[in-house]
Amino acid sequence: MQNIDSSVVNDFGNEWSEYNQSKSDLNLEKAFEQYFSIFPKHVLHDQSVGFDAGCGSGRWAKYIAPKVKYLYCFDPSSKALDIAKQNLSQYKNCFFECSSINQVSITENSMDFGYCLGVLHHIPDTKRALSACVSKLKKGSPLLVYLYYRFDNKPIWFKFIWRLSDSLRKVISILPFSIKLFITKCIALVVYFPLARLSYLLAIFGLDVSNIPLSDYRNKAFYYMATDSLDRFGTRLEKRFTKKEIFSMMTDAGLTSITFSNRTPFWVAIGYKE
Repeated sequence: MQNIDSSVVNDFGNEWSEYNQSKSDLNLEKAFEQYFSIFPKHVLHDQSVGFDAGCGSGRWAKYIAPKVKYLYCFDPSSKALDIAKQNLSQYKNCFFECSSINQVSITENSMDFGYCLGVLHHIPDTKRALSACVSKLKKGSPLLVYLYYRFDNKPIWFKFIWRLSDSLRKVISILPFSIKLFITKCIALVVYFPLARLSYLLAIFGLDVSNIPLSDYRNKAFYYMATDSLDRFGTRLEKRFTKKEIFSMMTDAGLTSITFSNRTPFWVAIGYKE
């Protein structure tokens, strides 16, 4: 019934304790703009109530909470939720609950909006969790989601590189946290950082860097890279979906007028409850 993987919950609790996002405000703002570029801003006002499903450190909630009446932040990791409470302590309109998506106490058909970013692909039954999110929304309300893509818009060689990295992830992710923390910092230093800075230089000269792995990090700090390296290689359960599969899941969950962002990260999508 919980629809969670306890090892994944523990991994993310450790991740947000290590990288509590207190050092990356500028990078977070850029990332927030990427994720929320297709979100209807008019929905966020002083009378709207919404939820952050799998809030983690509260890094996205800090940009939403000042705009709305109430924001419900829930996560199955008590360690992550403690970090979120610290990061959002200045906002008195945030409510916290240590719960999975499928067991959160939010009343059905009560929310004006919701978002679930980078969470659904780490859940055993993604489709059921997505349906649970939709069930909390009022009719016509938007849900913003981000799920890892299956490189359906990338060349074959790009997919091959991912397969190699995924084999590495399966080994690293089962190691003790202190060891995988060290390894993922090294990966961020010797892989993420050089490729990101190469993309940055090439982009200055007007070259297309969209197919260079990790090019999305070209304007982001090392702290952000280290966080995502641990996220990527330190998590035991990771699923990936094509754009078509995500569209199908969202439709089956009761969403309509589905739109996908055409910018990184892929795939970010928004739909409205029927």
